[in-house]
Amino acid sequence: MGEHTYGILGTGALGGFYGAKLQKAGHNVHFLLKSDYPDVKQNGLIVESKDGDFLLPQVQAYNDVGKMPSCDVVVVALKTTQNHLLQQMLPAVIKDDGVVLVLQNGLGIEAQVAEIVGNIRVLGGLCFLCSNKVGPGHIRHLDYGQITLGEYTSNYYPSGFTDKMQEIATDFENAGISIELVEDLLLGRWKKLVWNIPYNGLSVILNATTDELMANMHTRQLVEQLMFEVILGAKSTERLIPESFIQTMLDYTVKMKPYRTSMKIDFDECRPLEVEAIFGNSLKKAEAGGVNLPQTRCLYQQLKFLDRKGKR
Repeated sequence: MGEHTYGILGTGALGGFYGAKLQKAGHNVHFLLKSDYPDVKQNGLIVESKDGDFLLPQVQAYNDVGKMPSCDVVVVALKTTQNHLLQQMLPAVIKDDGVVLVLQNGLGIEAQVAEIVGNIRVLGGLCFLCSNKVGPGHIRHLDYGQITLGEYTSNYYPSGFTDKMQEIATDFENAGISIELVEDLLLGRWKKLVWNIPYNGLSVILNATTDELMANMHTRQLVEQLMFEVILGAKSTERLIPESFIQTMLDYTVKMKPYRTSMKIDFDECRPLEVEAIFGNSLKKAEAGGVNLPQTRCLYQQLKFLDRKGKR
């Protein structure tokens, strides 16, 4: 049995996948669910994966955070549109000497979490994962799965590699999850946005999967232009990403199995979109550094319209 106990807040395509892998490896994992709770409580979790399918017939499932035990590591795998719930959730489930691991998209998320948990350590994880929830407690892992892990510090000052980072990385690696440790979490978040901003935004606005965006000359050029803007945004915060990274992300996507992005799934299911965390916060950071990102702002404005229309 693994030494750390894990609490998973948000047992969807991402939290369910990583939490299930941790339990399969022997860790004591507790899962918070909403609509899937009755099914998972009775039938467990099903994971179809390119790395091998498996079933966890029994998991420790909860529909009330107040009933969960205090955990060593609390994994925040909710959509950022639900982060208003963290004020009530996190104090109820984190140990006094515990760690919060934020597996969410966007910028500035760890700072919000740190305000809630005070002196408790906060880590950020950037997930390069193609995974969908295809039914209650049923997750289909299509491709990739690596997590880039860094420690949050005030103002995102580079932290180096801490012992706690290494411990959690070892747990994930022993569960078959590839981990990359980074000294500079803010740089890691900007690098993730090089992919997230073009593909999440365009997939919604153009009703397209990743392969469709890459197959068309005009949309591929638009993807590249947006990636270049994100690099300029990163530079405004003194984080340098080489332009060669754009080609790396393009090649990464070409090799990826055809994928409907998480934002496109949310849009199709009439759920709130993570517009502010991914686009709004990035634009604010760049503007504070004196940099204008016109094409990113155009995406932001269109997505705000579609998000509000969907809520109606």
